[in-house]
Amino acid sequence: QRYWGCPIPIIHCQTCGDVPVPEDQLPVVLPEDVVPDGAGSPLARMPEFYDCSCPKCGAAAKRETDTMDTFVESSWYFARYASPHYDQGMVDPAAANHWLPVDQYIGGIEHAILHLLYARFFHKLMRDEGLVSSNEPFKNLLTQGMVIADTYYRTLENGGKDWFNPADVIVERDAKAKVIGAKLASDGLPVEIGGTEKMSKSKNNGVDPQAMIDSYGADTCRLFMMFASPPDMSLEWSDSGVEGASRFLRRVWRLAHAHVTAGAVAKLDLGSLDDEQKAVRRAIHLAIKQASQDVGQHHKFNTAIAQVMTLMNVLEKAANTSDQDRALMQEGLETVALLLAPITPHICHELWQNLGHSDAVIDARWPVVDEAALIQDNLTLVVQVNGKLRGQIEVPASASREEVEASARANENVVRFTEGLTIRKVIVVPGKLVNIVAN
Repeated sequence: QRYWGCPIPIIHCQTCGDVPVPEDQLPVVLPEDVVPDGAGSPLARMPEFYDCSCPKCGAAAKRETDTMDTFVESSWYFARYASPHYDQGMVDPAAANHWLPVDQYIGGIEHAILHLLYARFFHKLMRDEGLVSSNEPFKNLLTQGMVIADTYYRTLENGGKDWFNPADVIVERDAKAKVIGAKLASDGLPVEIGGTEKMSKSKNNGVDPQAMIDSYGADTCRLFMMFASPPDMSLEWSDSGVEGASRFLRRVWRLAHAHVTAGAVAKLDLGSLDDEQKAVRRAIHLAIKQASQDVGQHHKFNTAIAQVMTLMNVLEKAANTSDQDRALMQEGLETVALLLAPITPHICHELWQNLGHSDAVIDARWPVVDEAALIQDNLTLVVQVNGKLRGQIEVPASASREEVEASARANENVVRFTEGLTIRKVIVVPGKLVNIVAN
């Protein structure tokens, strides 16, 4: 029985039975000079709290020492947030109706039959009492997945299982990295592999993130956890995945360091960009557009990170000799810092300031897409013959279907693979491919 909960406002009288606390004596206030020791409710051992008089007959009586379940409070706290200082009732209806319903609810799937259910019940009760006007407390629901990890055990004589933490186990792999066995590090004796399950105390397969933070830093651990899976799917903990996240951040740091070390950067002149520079800038703004949708609309942090990784591949291969090349690199690295800042705030703060900004990256605006940068002058299309890749063609973005087909037919490889055949059909998928059907 917990102590720090809403007291049940009932007084037990030997003569009158269970008597509600009179309204003018509410709320029943918990004493604060209490040191819970884990041996039941301390309220039951505090006569100064429970000794009282019966509101009906005035005889000596005892106050209820049980407190209400935590869900009695957590089921409507979000409504109270709208008017925390209101003293005329549970909520100020005007404020509650302004702010509610809640825009986004995030919780584990187990809450679908616990907190989510209770909160909906309370909200509908508050609606019926005229405290709120909305029918539902939450607009959107995101149930995040579980973190899972490998399990290892030995069977005891009584049939039970002794579970070992993955950090204490040495895994043996074959030449193809397939797990073929495991042994306990302390005694070198084999242990059974129990499969991958939700991290729990009972299976002793929890991983202390502090050890990883000490080794790699918080940013690396955050990046791994956000990249390993979308938030609504299970995340399988992987030490090698953490190492991969660390390598990627080191790549970002090295590229930025080399760029900053090279000196001051000229202003970007959009009118003088050549085709290769336009392609780099297109990659920058494509990353902004797609990451903005992934994070802002879909909560898919993993795909947003993938967009940044794609951008990094472009920036690492980009020319870096002219003033415009370096100006583009500056824009690209600033974009990387801004897109990663919510996920890896510490390294991005350093990168942002090293790139010449005096403010903190958390105070900077989210990057804005330049739609003009996404427009392509030329398109590279895949050309297939009977569904098999046979070449590529480059055509103006404004080319008609007939012009695309003519270019595909004239392709050297297409001519070779259709020699002696009759072209029956040409399928053009705009912006993507041309498939020539011949027999």
